[in-house]
Amino acid sequence: MRTGTVERLWRYPVKSMLGEELNAAGVSERGLDGDRALALLDAESGRLVSAKNPRLWAGMLGFTAALAEGGVAISGPDGRAVEEGELSEQLGRKVRLITERPSGATLERAVPEEVLARGIDAEVAVTVNEIGRAAPDGTFFDFAPLHLLTTSTLARTGAEAERYRPNLVIRTEDTGYVENAWVGRELCIGPDVRLRIVIPTPRCAVPTLRHGPLPRSTAALRVLAEENRLVPLEGMPALPCAGVYAQVLASGRVAVGDVVSLS
Repeated sequence: MRTGTVERLWRYPVKSMLGEELNAAGVSERGLDGDRALALLDAESGRLVSAKNPRLWAGMLGFTAALAEGGVAISGPDGRAVEEGELSEQLGRKVRLITERPSGATLERAVPEEVLARGIDAEVAVTVNEIGRAAPDGTFFDFAPLHLLTTSTLARTGAEAERYRPNLVIRTEDTGYVENAWVGRELCIGPDVRLRIVIPTPRCAVPTLRHGPLPRSTAALRVLAEENRLVPLEGMPALPCAGVYAQVLASGRVAVGDVVSLS
């Protein structure tokens, strides 16, 4: 059953940095080629650096990462190239780039409702979460290797797609949070790629933060907290959600304009 078309496509070579928009990309069980290929490790805590704890790491969303010959190219908020050795000074904490996820790797996630109520600079409760529960070994995905979001959900929240950091934005003609109904089903994209939709994507404080030129926006999370609270996994509380996570069942290539169908 035809569901929509691929409207936009992103990869994020360094976890929690801004990424690069693409016209097409290869897809394997590890997600889009080059996506979340690297991350920063905080020397003090031993945890992965993530803007999910905005008091420490909101500045990550001022940096942009793109794949380049021989590795990754990082640019700072002023658009100038940044070398790995400069990142610690610019972020205010000692960090290093890593290319493989350590066993049991964790990150800190601020309680999003507290960030909404008290602001990103306040001391708020954080949880420590192990990442990659449904992701291939060694990758830096929070849960699964692909994140999908529909234009229907974006129309409902009124927020820019960049705030939710999707891999694929899918244009749909229905209204509301249509991808909620995709969980547990298979999705075909173009002639080859086949996905299994595993859970709705719980949202943290990240959508509310400044993303490059986009200013802060509490509405990007507040609307979801009011309208679309779901239980992503058994044992979890109901959380504000937007989009869905997916695992790759069949590899191939995806491109803007590809037809998306529920099988």
